[in-house]
Amino acid sequence: MKLLLVVWRQYRWPFLMVMALSLTSAALGIGLIAFINQRLIETVDKSLSVLPIFLGLLLLLMAVTLASQLALTVLGHHFVYRLRGEFIKRILDTHVERLEQVGSASLLAGLTSDVRAITLAFVRLPELVQGGILTAACAAYLAWLSPQMLAATSAWVAVTIFGGWLLVSRVYRHMATLRETEDRLYHDYQTVLEGRRELTLNRERAADIFQNIYIPNAREYRRHIIRADTFHLSAVNWSNIMMLGAIGLVFWMANSLGWADTRVAATYSLTLLFLRTPLLSAVGALPTLLSAEVAFNKLKRFELAQYREGFAHPQASRDWQTLELRDVRFSYGDGGFSVGPLNLTINRGDLVFLIGGNGSGKSTLAMLLTGLYQPVSGTLCLDGQPVEAKDIEAWRSLFSAVFTDVWLFDRLMGADGQQADPRLVAQWLARLKMDNKIALDNGRILDLKLSKGQKKRVALLLAMAEERDVVLLDEWAADQDPHFRREFYQVLLPLMQQMGKTIFAISHDDSYFVHADRLLEMRDGQLSELTGEEREHASRDAVARTGT
Repeated sequence: MKLLLVVWRQYRWPFLMVMALSLTSAALGIGLIAFINQRLIETVDKSLSVLPIFLGLLLLLMAVTLASQLALTVLGHHFVYRLRGEFIKRILDTHVERLEQVGSASLLAGLTSDVRAITLAFVRLPELVQGGILTAACAAYLAWLSPQMLAATSAWVAVTIFGGWLLVSRVYRHMATLRETEDRLYHDYQTVLEGRRELTLNRERAADIFQNIYIPNAREYRRHIIRADTFHLSAVNWSNIMMLGAIGLVFWMANSLGWADTRVAATYSLTLLFLRTPLLSAVGALPTLLSAEVAFNKLKRFELAQYREGFAHPQASRDWQTLELRDVRFSYGDGGFSVGPLNLTINRGDLVFLIGGNGSGKSTLAMLLTGLYQPVSGTLCLDGQPVEAKDIEAWRSLFSAVFTDVWLFDRLMGADGQQADPRLVAQWLARLKMDNKIALDNGRILDLKLSKGQKKRVALLLAMAEERDVVLLDEWAADQDPHFRREFYQVLLPLMQQMGKTIFAISHDDSYFVHADRLLEMRDGQLSELTGEEREHASRDAVARTGT
C-alpha cells in the first residue's frame, strides 16, 4: 500500500523499533502457550511456583503487547499530524486558480473525512501488525508440534483468509465510491448552510435542493455504506466461524487420522484460540486501511503544490516606479472565458478606477495584477523588467487587497508580518467610523459579528495596517451607505494617496469617477483606457456604458 510505503520512508527507524516490540510480544505469547503446554498439560506441575511464573509471564505479555500497540498508535498519530500540516501548507502554497478548480467543498472533505479515515487506519494498524506477526509466530510453533497438522490447518486458514480477502475487496470498491459521494454531500451541506437565507425565503428551491439533490446523494451514500458494512461483517463472521472450524478439524485429524495425540491437539486448539482474536482483529482492520488508502489517493489527486518547509518572505523593491502587464492573456480552461491580451502600466501614486459590466473580466484583471492568477502568456513587469516565476512572491508583497467576497482575520498584522502600528490602527479606526464598533485586545479584534458594510471597513483597516504600497479595492463602496460612500471617495482615497499609496479600485459609482487620476474599462475581456469625451460620458452614465 502506498500509504504504508510513505510511513516507512518517513519513519523507518521508529517503525523498525515498533516491529521489534511486536515480535517480542509474539514471542512472549508463544512462550506463554508453550509454558501452559509443558507445565500444565503434558506434565502437570503441582508446585506453588507455577502460579507466580504464569502470572509473571502474563503480566509481561500484557505490558509488551500494550507497549507495541501504543508505540504504533503514537507513530500513526505523528504521521497524521505531519500529513495534515503538510496538506494545509500545500494548500497555502498552491495557486489560487487551482484551488478554485478543486473547490472548497472537496478540500474541506479532504481535511476532515480523508484525514479522519487515515487516523482511524493508524488506530487499527496495531491490530493488523499484531495479527500478522502472531500468525507467523504461531505457525512456526505449530510446525514444531506437528508438520502434518500444520499443512492441513494452513490450507484451512489460507482458504479462510482468501475468502475474507474477496469480501474485503468488495468493501474497498464501495469505499472508493463512498468517497466520491461524500464530496457531493459536502457540497450539499455547503449549499444549505451558505444559502440558508435564500432557501428560507424560497421554499420551492429548498424543496428542490432537498428532494432532487441531497436525497439522491444521501441515498447513494446509504446504499454503498450498507453494502460496505455487509461485506465487512461477512468477512468477520466468515473468519470467525472458519477459525472455530479449524479447532474441530484439529481434533478430527488427531483422533480420526492419528496424526497426533490428544495433548498435542489440545495445544493446537489452545494456540488457534489464542490466534483467533488477533487474526479476526486483523481482518476487521483491513477495511479501515483500505479506506485510508482511498483517502490517501484522493489527497494526491488534488494536485496541490509540492510540500516545502517554511514560508518565503521576499520583498520587491520599495522604490519602484511602474507596474506593468505586457500582452497578458488568461482563460478559464479549454473554451472558457478568456481575457487579453492586456497591456497596462500603473505609475507609482496613481489612483486608478476600473469599470465594466458583470462578467467583463474586472475581477480576473485584479487577480492577474496581484499575481494571484498565473497568465497563460505575457509577462508582469516591474520598472520595465519582466518578473520571473521565482519572483512572483516579491511582486505579491506589493499589494494589499479587499476583495468582494471578503474574509476577515481577527489579527491586525503590520509591515513584514510584525505587529501593526497602534497609532496607524487607531487613526484608521476613527476614519472608518469603527472605533466604537469593535474592540481590540493586543492587536486582535474581539468581535467580528458585523454587517457587510462594516466588514468591508474592517477589511480596509487590515489592508492599511499592512503598510503595503498598492491597495486593490474590489467594489469596496458598494456596501456602504451614501454618506460614507461619499466620505470614501472624497476623503479616504485622497488621504491614501497623500500617504504614498497606489490605488486600484473597481467601481460602478459613476458620480465619483471624476476623482480618479485614470479611468479604465473592461469589456468582453479587453482593457481600454477612457480619456476625454469617453471619460466624461462614462462619468455621466456608467450603467449605460458598462451593461452586460
